[in-house]
Amino acid sequence: MARSFDIIALTGKRDDETVAESLRSLATHLAGRKREVLADPSVAEALEPIGIQPVSVDQICSRADLIVAIGGDGTMLYAAGLVAEAGVPLLGINRGRLGFLTDVGTEGMLESVDEILHGRFIEERRLMLEARITGQEERLSGLALNDVVLQKRDTGRMIDFETWIDGRYVNTHAGDGLVVATPTGSTAYALSGGGPIMHPTMDVVAMVPICPHTLSDRPLVVPASAEIDIRVIERGDTHPEVTCDGRLLGILLPSGRLEIRPASQATRLIHPVDHDYFRILRSKLHWGRGSRDGGSRSTD
Repeated sequence: MARSFDIIALTGKRDDETVAESLRSLATHLAGRKREVLADPSVAEALEPIGIQPVSVDQICSRADLIVAIGGDGTMLYAAGLVAEAGVPLLGINRGRLGFLTDVGTEGMLESVDEILHGRFIEERRLMLEARITGQEERLSGLALNDVVLQKRDTGRMIDFETWIDGRYVNTHAGDGLVVATPTGSTAYALSGGGPIMHPTMDVVAMVPICPHTLSDRPLVVPASAEIDIRVIERGDTHPEVTCDGRLLGILLPSGRLEIRPASQATRLIHPVDHDYFRILRSKLHWGRGSRDGGSRSTD
């Protein structure tokens, strides 16, 4: 039986008039298809002219059958953070620059949405990570679809830290930090640090050092089930910060520990039926644009 998307929540990149136009166009289209449209408070101003009032995030989580995010990957990460606990599926409309997560273009937005409303789509579950800072005065936790990052706060100062996997010591690092990335996040910050591109269906996690002081400190791929612990070594006042998908979780002190585990939640992505991950890689990374003799062999 095909999933019914009767109540659809909309969100998008703030302060972008092209996104606002797309939001209004899509909201009007969905209303014409007899769907109830909910507006995330962040896009209330864009949708107010067509009479759609914002609802709380709690209502989106409890009522929406689908959330559509218009923007770039940052917008999708924001939307994933909104509904991670509720498990509401996400559809991304690309109005950003890169867009590994947003695979529907605005040109064919309405046609693609109609196909999805008629039950013609692919649903994909993406691994998420849970990060916890323990052993300090305040216990903190957060979820990440892309990555959990330990990074220095002070320019010009390295941080020293140890990594442990499943209770076993792995290495002592010196550098700017560490990216712990899911396959989804392997094309984000981890990629710029020399990490591998991992197919999103893989059940693995990459640990990618940021500007390591030792060249032998290389990226490491481990099972997603691995329990990763990170402990900071005292080095003056260089207390590093921890972020989850770019959102600050907290400061990691030498007395504390950063614990990274697979989350019980998963992000549910909705794709058109012609979704092709390798086509996205070719498009975003400019693969296959030519051969050594100067000719093009790409069909994209």
